[in-house]
Amino acid sequence: MIRRVKVENGWVRGLPAADPRITSYKGIPFADKPIGKNRWRAPQPCPDWEGELFAADFGPIAMQANCAGDPAKDIYSREWAVDKELPMSEDCLYLNVWAPADGRKNMPVYVWYFGGGLQVGNTTEMEFDGERLARRGIVVVTVGYRLNCFGFLCHPEITAQQPDAPANFGFLDQQCATRWVKRNIAAFGGDPENITIGGQSAGGMSVCAQMTSPQNHGLFQRAIVESGTFAQPYGAKMGLFPKDMAEAEAQGVRFFEALGVKTLEEARALDARTIENKSLEWPWGCWGEAVDGVFSTYRSGEWYLHEDRVQCPVMLGQTSTEFTALPSAESEEALQAMAKENYGEDAEKFLAMFSHPATKESIAKEGLQHAIGFAVRAAARRNEEKGIPQKLYAYNFDAEIPGWDNPGTFHSVDLWFFFETLAKCWRPFTGKHYDLARQMCDYWVNFIRTGDPNGKDSQDKQLPLWPELKTGTPAWMVFGDKAQPEPWPASELESFLLDQYLK
Repeated sequence: MIRRVKVENGWVRGLPAADPRITSYKGIPFADKPIGKNRWRAPQPCPDWEGELFAADFGPIAMQANCAGDPAKDIYSREWAVDKELPMSEDCLYLNVWAPADGRKNMPVYVWYFGGGLQVGNTTEMEFDGERLARRGIVVVTVGYRLNCFGFLCHPEITAQQPDAPANFGFLDQQCATRWVKRNIAAFGGDPENITIGGQSAGGMSVCAQMTSPQNHGLFQRAIVESGTFAQPYGAKMGLFPKDMAEAEAQGVRFFEALGVKTLEEARALDARTIENKSLEWPWGCWGEAVDGVFSTYRSGEWYLHEDRVQCPVMLGQTSTEFTALPSAESEEALQAMAKENYGEDAEKFLAMFSHPATKESIAKEGLQHAIGFAVRAAARRNEEKGIPQKLYAYNFDAEIPGWDNPGTFHSVDLWFFFETLAKCWRPFTGKHYDLARQMCDYWVNFIRTGDPNGKDSQDKQLPLWPELKTGTPAWMVFGDKAQPEPWPASELESFLLDQYLK
């Protein structure tokens, strides 16, 4: 069994996973430590090491708020943010690899970016264990990257010093790790020309960012965006980022003032905990993408509107109860004003569709839209309008989730299923859940291999057909008690909103 490999910086020794046919390599540095002069700088080349790196433990997690709260009150503390003692450091640029140990070559590669709003998260979370995917012949890589103000602060002095990489350091970390994979993954048996990038929530948003960057053409061949592509159906600005550089730099100037420093050199001399504590205080708010004109040339959330993006097959979808929205209007007068502002001469048409029938309950049901599903439809329509031959495969996760908290299909619960790691969860999953997880993992593996989720499952049986998303015959895969394709027609209101959004 292969437990020792040579990468560009030296030898790495891994350990048998729970299945000894898989070797795990945890905590491999892919860049120099982003500390001191490297704080708020693009990731720098990793120095070589002497001897053998024993890759037995995850590297430190990025600086962030402690998310391990009260499990009785907080669903994410119940689910996976269970360890309050994880090592935390600015020195966080490490990746982890799970690979079959039998000497196979040219296996497909899956590079995973975790979620957490770009503010929190890490690769140690138990649902991200890559072993089940690796059992199916996939080399799995999970990537650590800088978060919050360490990963996404902007400042005029930073821009002046390093105009070739002035912002988006967390995204640059992901890019650096993926480039490391392309250069080194053959040592683990992976195919550097068959890389899929994937992520969920902010990790899915990160995948969108990587697809939009002009620097990334040829870096990967497929993309998986799980609960990470959004569009506001009713025209309001969605979220706190991305920002343009002027806005992002102004935020950085205010933050330096709050830190009590005047120069970048002084800010780099502060200890990391002082900076992190200050970043958690309002009104500094969230830190995220800035359209810097270098890595990011437009809002990555609108990746599907731009033909110059990395064009590749994309699998994307949602859980059934996350990120639903109504117009932000508390009265009939406010609704009319919103309609006039957003839809102009079509305002009356919108109001007629939205307000019939005229009970509050029916209005809410008719007007309810899903920010992710709306974006998925927009992507499919724009591809067809522009003649872009980029295949899209859409899904809706709608499984019954057990537990005393009756959680529904909450944001992120599907992670247990994609990675087939249900056995690590406290929830009383039963046979149907394990069957669904196995089936979902099989679809993901097929897509990672070929860019098409269809084919055989791990038992060599044909999977139910997952249709490509087309606007003329819209359908998606629904993961409920089992996987089955279902028609997905747009309502009259949603079609109207799409027309307005894509004008």
